[in-house]
Amino acid sequence: MMQVWGSSLSTIPFWLMRALMAGGGICLLILSLPVAWGAWEAQKADGVVSDLRLGHPLDAQRVRAGAADLGRAIAIDPVAGLYLERSELLGGAALTKGVVVSAAERTDWLRRAKADLEKGLANAPARGIDWLRLAATLDVLDGASRSVLPSLFLSIDYAALIPQTWFPRLRVILDCWPYYNDAQKEKLTAYMRQSWHGATDRRFFAASIYSPADELIIRYFLRDEPGAQEELTKLILQQMHR
Repeated sequence: MMQVWGSSLSTIPFWLMRALMAGGGICLLILSLPVAWGAWEAQKADGVVSDLRLGHPLDAQRVRAGAADLGRAIAIDPVAGLYLERSELLGGAALTKGVVVSAAERTDWLRRAKADLEKGLANAPARGIDWLRLAATLDVLDGASRSVLPSLFLSIDYAALIPQTWFPRLRVILDCWPYYNDAQKEKLTAYMRQSWHGATDRRFFAASIYSPADELIIRYFLRDEPGAQEELTKLILQQMHR
């Protein structure tokens, strides 16, 4: 009798472990369901987001539908990446001239993009391109001001050498010129020289010049860079004759 009882006791850890493993598997499945469901909803917006990134034609109805799909995904699984993806869609579409939409709705898309960027970046701060998108969105929505500068400088800290950021960042830098202190101007000078050295195609420097003041600011940033003034003059002349 004692042997049978002892044998039964010895099997308890095995069955207990199996029960715990089964229970853990069920818990893992339950916890993963919102992620999978959210990803399924977000996947519906992949087509319109991809077309935006590739510069393909868009229409307002597809943008609204894609934003709604991402909204459902966020309601299920409110992670930073989904907020940032919706901000990219709404902000990018709002700035795409080919999307026919009222001025009021275009502004609403920009404001929603700004709110999504702030929520997403609060939980995923090491996203330099998204900091630049926030800086540009603030610049477009409310005009250049000191409130743009934190996002602008964070974009430089996290994504200084990504070539796709150079032209849009330079436009924000030029717009916000009146608001820099001396230390910020020196940091921007170092960044501009770094960009000048890193660029294999420097035409974006000339393309970013919309006024004589813009040209003077860029020349100020490159004032100590050997040969930069002469090359910038050539680039500006080439830009004028296009």
